[in-house]
Amino acid sequence: MARNPAVIVIGAGAAGLAAASRLGQAGLSVAVLEARDRIGGRIFTERDTTCNAPIELGAEFIHGRPHEMLDPLRKANTKITEVEGQPWCVFDQQLSPCDTFSAIDSILEKMDDSLPDESFRSFLERTFPNPTNDPALNEAKQRALGYISGFNAADPDLVGVHWLVQGMRAEEHIEGERAFRSRNGYADLIEVFRRQIAASDVTIHTGTVVDGIRWSRGHAEISARSGAGSATFTATRVLITLPLAVLKAPIGQTGVIQFSPALPRTKIESLDKLEMGKVIRIVLRFRDRFWKAIPSPADKKLTLSDMGFLFSQDEWFPTWWTTMPEKLPIITGWATFRSAERLSGESKSFVVQRSLQTLGTLLRVSPKKLEEWLQAAYLHDWQSDPFSRGAYSYGKVGSDGAQKALASSVENTLFFGGEATDTTGNNGTVHGAIASSQRAAAEILQGLA
Repeated sequence: MARNPAVIVIGAGAAGLAAASRLGQAGLSVAVLEARDRIGGRIFTERDTTCNAPIELGAEFIHGRPHEMLDPLRKANTKITEVEGQPWCVFDQQLSPCDTFSAIDSILEKMDDSLPDESFRSFLERTFPNPTNDPALNEAKQRALGYISGFNAADPDLVGVHWLVQGMRAEEHIEGERAFRSRNGYADLIEVFRRQIAASDVTIHTGTVVDGIRWSRGHAEISARSGAGSATFTATRVLITLPLAVLKAPIGQTGVIQFSPALPRTKIESLDKLEMGKVIRIVLRFRDRFWKAIPSPADKKLTLSDMGFLFSQDEWFPTWWTTMPEKLPIITGWATFRSAERLSGESKSFVVQRSLQTLGTLLRVSPKKLEEWLQAAYLHDWQSDPFSRGAYSYGKVGSDGAQKALASSVENTLFFGGEATDTTGNNGTVHGAIASSQRAAAEILQGLA
């Protein structure tokens, strides 16, 4: 079976859909090949019918005010709400309101990308030695480590200071300290792309796993398989938007593409300088917002009713957040790095029980009571998902220029998109993925001109 569009896009995540939409609007015929039986990639929105609320198993927050996100959502008249709520912390087994970011910011602002690159842990120990074992400094350093591994899903021993600084600069341009949600979650954005694609000469083939690409300048032949059997697609240009970890995985594993001839050495070297973060998240819906009645140990008049985030040093689920400003009986547990490694591959019942034990310990509520109150639990193991193999990318020490090298086209035939190829400092974000697709689509159109 042959397919002969002008462009083939591999992957129907945010980058692939945005690129297909842009190319389709430019009048090109496009085929999108998606291994999963759904579109969206690492955007995966389900719906809790009891609360009539979106449940995000992948991307959830709109970080800052990126035009790549806000423009299409506003054009579709989508309601966008800013995330609110009071942050609470549990440190040394003490629950209290907290300002977690003031101490963290005082550390992060010392990072300097004019100096030789180093890991964040190396930077932390070099810049903030603590010979007197000052407990306040120890706590600040632990919070900073937790922030890097939590927000960036990164290994502090691997992530590079230069990459972190670039990301912080990018956030400053879009008010990255703020966060927003769309009314129906990221499903709203996927629907925008779906409608745009429906109006163009774009065909999406779900359940289609690409195994190989044989290519030469101006020609590519893609071998794929689906429930209907093997298929061959040909095009003059191919845009690959696969997650970083899939591109890095050994040939022969599910979802991994064999390129013939192999990709240039510079491309392979760029992959080695980037890493995929690990995350396990669980969304729990309870009978009611039980935390609203939990008083502050320091001030009994103050409760957790307006809790937005809960930070701790728990080894399983150190970070939690609610649906504030929407007051729903839903709370999300967030486990990254080592915590995600421990949880990945475990059964759903194991992860649920671990999450209830952590939440009960942090809020001083019996896990047995939480289990009685629990009505639904949602999760997706992205590390065990062969078509993602992780959460989102980050740059290791010495990764300067790696995103640019990964993003570069090959012989005006193979093009690359996805959040790991973003060169604006927005790796790991949906708007970074969309920006990368806009860049790749422009390269394809320019090459056709």
